[in-house]
Amino acid sequence: MEIQNPLSLDERIKILTESAKFDVSCSSSGSARSGAKGSIGACHAPGVCHSFTGDGRCVSLLKILMTNKCEFDCLYCINRRSNDVPRAALTPKEFCELVVGFYRRNYIEGVFLSSAVEISPDHTMQLLIDTLIMLRTEYKFRAYIHVKAIPGASMHLIDLAAEYADRMSVNIELPTEASLKLLAPQKKKEMITAPMLRLANIVYENAQEPKYRARRIPAGQTTQMIVGATPDSDGQILRLTEGLYRNFNLKRVYYSAYVPVVENSSLPSLPTDLKRENRLYQADWLLRFYGFTSSELLPVGGNFSLDLDPKSDWAIRNLDRFPIEINTASYEELLRTPGIGVRNAYRIVAARKQSLLTFDSLKKLRVSLPKAVLFITANGEYMGAGDNPDLIRARLAKTNLLTAGKQNDGGYVQTSLFDEGTISGEL
Repeated sequence: MEIQNPLSLDERIKILTESAKFDVSCSSSGSARSGAKGSIGACHAPGVCHSFTGDGRCVSLLKILMTNKCEFDCLYCINRRSNDVPRAALTPKEFCELVVGFYRRNYIEGVFLSSAVEISPDHTMQLLIDTLIMLRTEYKFRAYIHVKAIPGASMHLIDLAAEYADRMSVNIELPTEASLKLLAPQKKKEMITAPMLRLANIVYENAQEPKYRARRIPAGQTTQMIVGATPDSDGQILRLTEGLYRNFNLKRVYYSAYVPVVENSSLPSLPTDLKRENRLYQADWLLRFYGFTSSELLPVGGNFSLDLDPKSDWAIRNLDRFPIEINTASYEELLRTPGIGVRNAYRIVAARKQSLLTFDSLKKLRVSLPKAVLFITANGEYMGAGDNPDLIRARLAKTNLLTAGKQNDGGYVQTSLFDEGTISGEL
């Protein structure tokens, strides 16, 4: 019998990068590690990521799976066990050589290390750890590494990975236990929450450590949720997000608009509108930096408007609070006003100590006046639309049209290592 030649390294890399592309993993590193003699790379807290796809996803990390051979059969996943796709794998040495080669050519500034679940969660987690340790110790790689914690893996393996990684993540994927049972029956809630809780404790322990001590996962932990694969509302997703930030010390929650990659009667046939994903990111920002709660922004069963951002929508539903006088409003009131962000709220509070602010003053401060004028007065002057919510919505919609940038009308785009222009940065 003729023995078939294995796939070439290039063929395997192409399969494994394509298999990894639906995991939203990129953000500023949040980790700082200086270079060292005899090592390569450094990691700076201001951020690793600098390149973006047409739909806004950052791709500066080398994002590739160790293997796409999976024991799980999650209906939404392209790597599901029952899906007929080419399978491939890398050895730890092959992965390390790939990373170092790309890094030395200045193609990447960090690594996202993940894998499908091959054989068992512990077997796969050990494979990731072997690769991680080899990259750090044998190849002296000191740049940013984000490692996926495999749901169901033993806690001692989670702890070991945390000794070498900058950031770790456990993907929730689906926002409710009912949805998990429907689309990923092999995954149990506790398989996800147990490692998340362990990583949360590590983040807490870091906060108690003196600054001069080396910290495990200094960039914290993140997670991802798929939006639109199940009937779960934005309100449910946002409440889960709020609980994750509060109870699991998460650095970021990522949202990934559902994209059909396999056919199944339990799954939607069309992709989720990327505007819905964007609205959740905007609401997430309001939770973390603007003092909003999930219940203020949306009821449990509600969904965000695709026409208005969550902050503007909230303001229209609370017109009794507006308009506010820009010269006397509190910092908290300024933050809740559409068109005024964190930086401008600080600027306004500082500037009005010197003189009364007018609309001309606000323009110089770069406040987004087309939105803000509907909700503020400046030294008594008002340029809004009164208390007519329909008129306010119409003006806000017009503002959104005028300020909208070029949209990606081709739907979901994920840059590949093999796309023309990727390496040169022409994304």
